[in-house]
Amino acid sequence: MKKYSVIFLLVMSMLVFAGCSQTVSTDQNVIKIGVNYELSGGVATYGQSSVEGIELAIEQINEAGGINGKKIQLVKYDNKSDASEATTLTTRLITQDKVVAVLGPATSGAFMATIPVANQNKVPVISGSATADNVTVDDKGVKEYAFRICFTDSQQGNAVAKFALENLSSKKAVIIMDSSSDYAKGLAEAFTSTFEAGGGTIVAQEAYMSGDTDFNAVLTSIKGKDFDVIFIPGYYNEAGLIIKQARAQGIDVPILGADGFDSPKLAELAGAEALNNVYFSNHYSSVDPSPVVADFVEAFKAKYKKEPDAFNALGYDLAKFVVDAISRAEKLDGESLKKALEATENFEGVTGTMSVDENHNVVKDIIVIELKDGKQYKTYRVTE
Repeated sequence: MKKYSVIFLLVMSMLVFAGCSQTVSTDQNVIKIGVNYELSGGVATYGQSSVEGIELAIEQINEAGGINGKKIQLVKYDNKSDASEATTLTTRLITQDKVVAVLGPATSGAFMATIPVANQNKVPVISGSATADNVTVDDKGVKEYAFRICFTDSQQGNAVAKFALENLSSKKAVIIMDSSSDYAKGLAEAFTSTFEAGGGTIVAQEAYMSGDTDFNAVLTSIKGKDFDVIFIPGYYNEAGLIIKQARAQGIDVPILGADGFDSPKLAELAGAEALNNVYFSNHYSSVDPSPVVADFVEAFKAKYKKEPDAFNALGYDLAKFVVDAISRAEKLDGESLKKALEATENFEGVTGTMSVDENHNVVKDIIVIELKDGKQYKTYRVTE
């Protein structure tokens, strides 16, 4: 019985291991691209949406003949929203699965955790949504094999300030920010710098903490001041309540935010009536009149039976951006792909027309979305 028990346990272990792996083609006519995303865990919605976009793009590319007759195979793993797991999977994708590039992770921390592996093995890693300023470059210089196609937090803060100055003719701003968030701090610093450089004045800067729900004291303190716009660099959880309470106090000036506003929960928290004269920057909007956006929305809805979000669009662009570079690379290896990525100019995507700068970031217009009765109503493009 002991002998049979040991055999049973060995068989079960093999089955469990098999269930965690996947078949990776050794066909020379297949080009393998790794997908390392948060498909479960705390930020799974980001990863799931990104992968939906990636898979749609690769499906279209393969249907059109692939790259010089070679089909793309995605080798996909779930990093479980864990940075250390993301590092382990990047190692596996590069050293065992022999992918030519790795797409993802979605979040800045997890993506940065994979970069040392990419640099060591000379295989590019590319994120569609890692926005922290130090993702691709730090005080030591450019991270050689790391790229991204989204704008940075500081680019976003600069763009919102530029929109306030040029589109809304604002000259006096109040900032209400989450003092516990590096994301909010970075946005606030960039907004302030650009707004003041453009002749604007920051009348007041007020703070709150993540999880706060009552902002009436803050709003009362600014109500008597002379300002023509409010900037809230933070997430929808608090922003929705701030907007609701501001409108209830009769504060009707334009309210600005960043991509942290992008959630259906914003309207639930603020109420549709409060979400007028509200604008926020984002990577993409389905109401953008661009034909490229319209074609993407149609194809996405046909495949998934739902409206695409910004992460869907970023994932879609990411896959096509990398495939474009592979098609231009001199050889099918990491070094050649890195050079092709660096040489990218005027790649037309759903989230904008992109060129890669010296820091491996893309230069592209930023979308600012106007809300009307809680719904996306109009978009503006802000050029850097």
